[in-house]
Amino acid sequence: MDGNFARTAVFSLLLLTVAPLPSSTTAFLKPYDLLYNDAVQAFYNSDYEKVVLYMEGALSSYTEVRHTRVRCRLRCQDQHPFMEKFTDLRFFDVVLRRAACMNTCIEEKLGPQSVQKVSEDVVQDFHRRIPYNYLQLAYQKLKQPDKAAAAAHTYFQANPEHVEMGQNLEQYKDLQGVKEEHFVDREARPHQRSFTAAVRLYDKGDYKGAIGLFEEALEEYYKADVECRALCQWPQRFEGHDHLRYRYSLHELISDHFTQVLHCEHECVRDLATRPGRLSPMENYLPLHYDYLQFAYYRVGWLEEALECALTYLLFHEEEEFVSENVDYYKEEVGHDGKPRERAARYLRRHKQELELLLIGSKTMGVDFTEGNYWSSTGGRDDSNRIPSGTDGWMEYVPISEKKNITVAAQQQLKEGPLVYDNVQLVQNSAALNGTQRVLLDHVISEEECSDLRHLAHAVTMAGDGYRGRMSPHTPNEKFEGATVLKTLQYGYEGRVPMRSARLFYDISERARRITESYFQLNSTLHFSYTHLVCRTAITGQQDHRNDLSHPIHADNCLLDPEANECWKEPPAYTYRDYSALLYLNGDFEGGEFIFTEMDAKTVTASVKPRCGRMVGFSSGGENPHGVKAVTSGQRCAVALWFTLDPLFRELERLQADEVIQALDTQAIWGQGLNINPKDEL
Repeated sequence: MDGNFARTAVFSLLLLTVAPLPSSTTAFLKPYDLLYNDAVQAFYNSDYEKVVLYMEGALSSYTEVRHTRVRCRLRCQDQHPFMEKFTDLRFFDVVLRRAACMNTCIEEKLGPQSVQKVSEDVVQDFHRRIPYNYLQLAYQKLKQPDKAAAAAHTYFQANPEHVEMGQNLEQYKDLQGVKEEHFVDREARPHQRSFTAAVRLYDKGDYKGAIGLFEEALEEYYKADVECRALCQWPQRFEGHDHLRYRYSLHELISDHFTQVLHCEHECVRDLATRPGRLSPMENYLPLHYDYLQFAYYRVGWLEEALECALTYLLFHEEEEFVSENVDYYKEEVGHDGKPRERAARYLRRHKQELELLLIGSKTMGVDFTEGNYWSSTGGRDDSNRIPSGTDGWMEYVPISEKKNITVAAQQQLKEGPLVYDNVQLVQNSAALNGTQRVLLDHVISEEECSDLRHLAHAVTMAGDGYRGRMSPHTPNEKFEGATVLKTLQYGYEGRVPMRSARLFYDISERARRITESYFQLNSTLHFSYTHLVCRTAITGQQDHRNDLSHPIHADNCLLDPEANECWKEPPAYTYRDYSALLYLNGDFEGGEFIFTEMDAKTVTASVKPRCGRMVGFSSGGENPHGVKAVTSGQRCAVALWFTLDPLFRELERLQADEVIQALDTQAIWGQGLNINPKDEL
């Protein structure tokens, strides 16, 4: 039988490689790069109706090309499966039949594949959603603000650093006829959209609604994973090699190409967990679905389902102690063992098989394709005692069987460290401020010290200092002025301000650092990352009907993404900052309250009214989104401090200031003349 197969197979393979494809009279899809080019030309010709016509057509064509490739890949895979046992000829018989099948399938819809070859620049434009930038401008010119808002919102999701687009969105919100539902992401990925909506319902306590959306998100995730893998079956890049010539062995050539495809498929895990416009994936993304679900099912009393989801989560994190304790509790309640979901188990088995094959392939190609742990639940932090929930996307994890009101982490937070200075008074701790790693203190400095520092600020601060020269960096309705410790010491040395006042700024910032380090019981030295004496002043005549903030809601070491309920620890954020503090110098102004919010950047969890000697301190991460309400009258002054635990990121100006202070102290002790060249030392 094998002999007969060999003869017929060879003949059929030859036919497959040389037989021409049947002609078709079907109208083929116009390539999206040509439509895109036509739209851009129309834009520069100010023909906005054609911009819309061609650009919407390009987006539709782009989507259809992707969908066609996925459909054809999966259809041909089903039509020509690999058998469990096969010879070389049987293997290549399937390979060539699949190739012929896909060529026919695709060309029936798209025409000759050479027509659909698109330059890398155009592909990147579509990945970056550039077409939507043209569309929002065209719809704006055509006086269709609802469609312009949707296009602008879609573009901004992938380009959150685009300042002008952010301003456009704010203007659209004020236009008559534009409603909140018009601000939709036209390119939103279904699995991420459902997950985000599920988290919102979960945080509101609507556990039944959240369950439905989490299950929908899982279904969409696995569907998206299949599509992502199918798209990996197309040409791969071989950097530095002409893959048709640099290998002479058939099997080495196949091995190299297959390894590239396998790496692409493996990267689908990262791709599906990455929000548009972000570099980093959401940590622990897929397992997180099952973690949310096991707790949501518990809350509605469906313990069978809770057990199933908890066991599924343990497939990804076998050593998760607290989930294991939950499993024991569920088993005890339902009276029997359970099983994890087979779909997740099958998915994870494939993932592990890919890793094993990539290890082999990386040795062949000399490239490491196996970096990174996509299922890391902590991102390098010790978050083993946390599960998702609450206001900031995380909650302290309490084994359900214990049903305690205070967690281990919360108990640790109740043990605040000493405040170092006798006169400093604790006003509110983390619990009172409705968060974690937060503290509010009074009497950190005296009224006299506040007065001296305010006079210092009026003498040394400069508009835009610390804000890259921008006088109004956060709002056009206020003026910002600032100065650093080193600058004030320079003014003191030059006799432009009392050296006593300049030295006071240096000393009270050190006082704030010591208090922060002690109160939060840090095990290593807290270093200055940046110190800034800053005043913000309400601009007269611009305060009527204000609806903005003095400082928008943000986090200090990550990029806040309210829609994703995430904070991305990546540039341009100051990722090395670990703790922050604000020491207020006055309270005789209107507005200007410091606020903590939930991750949605809308729900206020705590508000602090500044006054002389009051200091708020907190950890700098996504657990503490914060901002400042509009200063509508008067001037608000404070010392802003950011700290790091990494000595590599110590503030350079602070180190120089330390040398100046050391020289001053030496002069005071030995009575020697101070010989400092300000240009060298300052």
